[in-house]
Amino acid sequence: MRPGKSVDGTGAPLATPRRGGPWRYVALALVLVLAGLVVAGVLLLSSNPTLSADSRALAKVEMPLGGGTITSATATGAGGRPIPLEVRGDQLWPRKLVPATELVSVQVVVKHPGWISWLSGSSDTLHLSLRAPAAHLLSHYLTLRSGAPVHLQFNAPVQVLAFGSPGQLHRRVLASPVSEVNLPRSADAGTVQVAAAPRIWETSRAAYVSWFPAGASAASAVASPAPGSRIEPSTPITLTFSKPVGVALGSSRPPVSPATAGTWHTVNAHTIVFKPEGYGYGLSATVRIQLPGGVQLVGGRQSAGGARASWTVPAGSTLRMQQILALLGYLPLKFNYAGAGVAHTAAAQESAAVHPPAGTFTWRYANTPASLRGFWAPGVGGVVTRGALMAFQNEHALTTDGVVGPAVWRSLMAAVIAGKRSTFGYTFVSVSVAAQKLELWHNGRTRVTSAVNTGIASAPTATGTYPVFEHMPSGTMSGTNPDGSHYSDPGIQYISYFNGGDALHAFTRAQYGFPQSLGCVEMPLSSAGAVYPYTPIGTLVHVA
Repeated sequence: MRPGKSVDGTGAPLATPRRGGPWRYVALALVLVLAGLVVAGVLLLSSNPTLSADSRALAKVEMPLGGGTITSATATGAGGRPIPLEVRGDQLWPRKLVPATELVSVQVVVKHPGWISWLSGSSDTLHLSLRAPAAHLLSHYLTLRSGAPVHLQFNAPVQVLAFGSPGQLHRRVLASPVSEVNLPRSADAGTVQVAAAPRIWETSRAAYVSWFPAGASAASAVASPAPGSRIEPSTPITLTFSKPVGVALGSSRPPVSPATAGTWHTVNAHTIVFKPEGYGYGLSATVRIQLPGGVQLVGGRQSAGGARASWTVPAGSTLRMQQILALLGYLPLKFNYAGAGVAHTAAAQESAAVHPPAGTFTWRYANTPASLRGFWAPGVGGVVTRGALMAFQNEHALTTDGVVGPAVWRSLMAAVIAGKRSTFGYTFVSVSVAAQKLELWHNGRTRVTSAVNTGIASAPTATGTYPVFEHMPSGTMSGTNPDGSHYSDPGIQYISYFNGGDALHAFTRAQYGFPQSLGCVEMPLSSAGAVYPYTPIGTLVHVA
């Protein structure tokens, strides 16, 4: 028998025992456990979602290997202002525009699948603070060759662009982000407002861009609004210069006419703006600004003394004048605003004069004479409106011509701001030529009825409706008789002229009730004395 060999009882050789024995299985088990721990660790480490900024949307959520579901997503802007969000896959998109540079706080709740929640919990709440991106123009003052477009350059790509005149910007979403944009131009020089943002869900503040013709050695200027255009009484006028304001104007500022309450303000090194105050330029005004010699104003008139630009302010509307007269009690109608009305400030009243607010007129008295009702038309000038305006002018020591100029408008607006209503009421005088009779209606009641004498056939009292234009307790009435002779009657009492030389007045006659005058409406002294207090300037006299 060879050494090292053994046999069992059968004489067969015994098997050699394997090295390691059961420890091999122990080691394998340890390896498997360790691998399981590694896998579990990987799953554990990757089971938390992340929230980060996105290159297109506001933010994005990256889910772990095990997946997850967004159960809620909220965002707030400045001052806690809520920003509604829309979830598109793993992206969060604002549902309304967000101002560029605004600090936004985002919170997202992600629910984990049940099979992995034992590792990381049932849900995660994620937080992110980010600032909405912004882009800025590299230059606001451009010198352009003839025919070249307005070439805008930004410090970062933009995908939203809005441009136009103040208050009328047209928003465009570009097909892809770009850093340079060309805008068309309609003049050799001009100014446009531009607002741009890198994201389609953003909005941004507008900035002015001005362009000037190439080759001009002197300072050029553009005005906004453009010279020759219509402006409101309170419209600011902006001047932008191709050179710094100090170089173009020195320390002086252009004079504004008519003399207007307001001041020039410096916007930046190249731009100044005149901001009117109070009643501004006034209605129906022609506004002019004079620039010194050596400055070329695009759209202005050049002369040896410099450039001049002008603008026109529209007149106030007849409808708004009627509204004010009704509000102040000078019309036999009331006016009620459809909404909140007009603020009691000069600027608000000036704006309303040009753009009348909505509302309705109603008659103040149920028994308003039918003839008076027939003369009224809102928004259309007529004898009712003219008479009421003359009554207002009379009470405010203005020329009683029934014409509403800038001074009258200012008085009307000042009165409505102060709530200075008329306390007199409303009078309407009817004279019947056929019946030779006068009726005076005041504030819903017939106050005086009297027989009268109207004009004879050769000098009749003209029919029609006229406002009283002169009101005097006594005076001398003179004129020409039908035969050509002259007459002069001193001491005539209670005179109210309403049509040329025709007047309501007292005149002593033996009888009344048939034509005897030379066109006037004569009354007994007692009747004329009763009529006179009710017929100040502006009172309508209706002869039919």
